[in-house]
Amino acid sequence: MTADLPRALLRPDRGGNAFEQTVGRLAEAIKLGVFSPGDRLPAERELADLMQVSRMTLREALTALREAGFVETRRGRAGGTYVCTDITSRKVSDSLRMSRRSGSRLDDTLDFRRAVETGAAELAASRPQDDVGRRRLLDALQAVERATDDEHRRTADARLHLAVAQAAGSESLTAAVAEAQVRLGELLVAIPVLRRNIDHSDAQHRAVVAAVLGQDPVAARTAMAEHCDGTAALLRGLLD
Repeated sequence: MTADLPRALLRPDRGGNAFEQTVGRLAEAIKLGVFSPGDRLPAERELADLMQVSRMTLREALTALREAGFVETRRGRAGGTYVCTDITSRKVSDSLRMSRRSGSRLDDTLDFRRAVETGAAELAASRPQDDVGRRRLLDALQAVERATDDEHRRTADARLHLAVAQAAGSESLTAAVAEAQVRLGELLVAIPVLRRNIDHSDAQHRAVVAAVLGQDPVAARTAMAEHCDGTAALLRGLLD
């Protein structure tokens, strides 16, 4: 599982408190579907090494996530730490209602998302992709288009945006895109899923991936900007 994880998503920033950041990174990974409901997390030693924190810090973070209802501990032969299978959108909806008390939250999230994701797409298209990178992008694109329900589609969509960020080759940028996707997801749960919007989104995703693989930075930035602006218009129209 860990071989293809966006390492920047799980690695805490050097400037802050390791405990809070470890909790935040793991929660983001669960929200984005990097770890899905029912998944077993990597062993403590492996996960602590991946996140570059001590095992004590990791254990404390897992305890906090357990108390918050994100993970559970199972005993026995198949024991370990698992993502809870009954996570609902209640926590996300509650946080959305709280965040909307600030009128600038919506605009700030959408502006931040546009800035980091268009930059990621442009940078990714400026760099040649090896076979692994190309396959990751194409597989992520295919997963979005094959998603059979809204929840799986949202997870696949976020994975595709993370794959574009990974293709840019900047860990800091990948972490920023991950944050933008989490914040965007907190907004999207408050609006209905529209078939037309999905069709537009699929076409825009294909254009972004084609531009990245075709090494056309201008086209990649333009396609991602169109994609972000479409989502922003929808959210502003329904939530403002």
